[in-house]
Amino acid sequence: MAKKGKKTGVTKLCTDLARPVAAELGLMIWDVRFEKEGGSTFLRYFIDKPEGVTMEDCERFSRAIDGILDAADPIEQSYYLEVSSPGIERSLKTPEHFAAFIGRKVTLKLYQAREGRRELVGILDAYDPEQKSLSITEDSGQTHNLLLADIAAARQYAEYNFKGADR
Repeated sequence: MAKKGKKTGVTKLCTDLARPVAAELGLMIWDVRFEKEGGSTFLRYFIDKPEGVTMEDCERFSRAIDGILDAADPIEQSYYLEVSSPGIERSLKTPEHFAAFIGRKVTLKLYQAREGRRELVGILDAYDPEQKSLSITEDSGQTHNLLLADIAAARQYAEYNFKGADR
C-alpha cells in the first residue's frame, strides 16, 4: 500500500530498534509512522498490549526508546517523538493485524467503487497472506473477496452510541 523509499527505510529501522524495547516492557509495536506535518516532522510509535495501553505505558516506552534513538541516530533531521495507543479505530496494515482481526468487524475503504460504494463494513472472514487477499461479510450477508491492492485503508470498526446525547 505504501511506496518504498526513504520513509519506509526509516520506519523499518525505527521499528526494529523498538521491538526489543517494547517486548521488555510487555508491549508490542502496532505501527510506526515517520510523517511530515506542516513544517514539522514526527516519528510516531503506536504501542499495544492485550489489556490496553495506559499513559504510563506510553511514558515508559518513550523514555526507553528515546536514548536508543539518540544513540542509533536513524533520522537525519530534527523530529518530534510521539507515543500512543493505536486507538479504537486502529489501522490494519500488516499480515499480523489482519490475522488477529479474523472474526471481527472492520471498515474497508476502496480505491475503486464496488457496486457504487467505496466503503465496506463487515466481519473479516478470512485473510490469505500468500494471495494478499481477504474476504468480509456485511450485515446483509453479502460477501466480498478483495485483493489488498484494492484496499486504500482498513480499520477496526468502532460503533458509537450517542444515546442520550443532545444534538
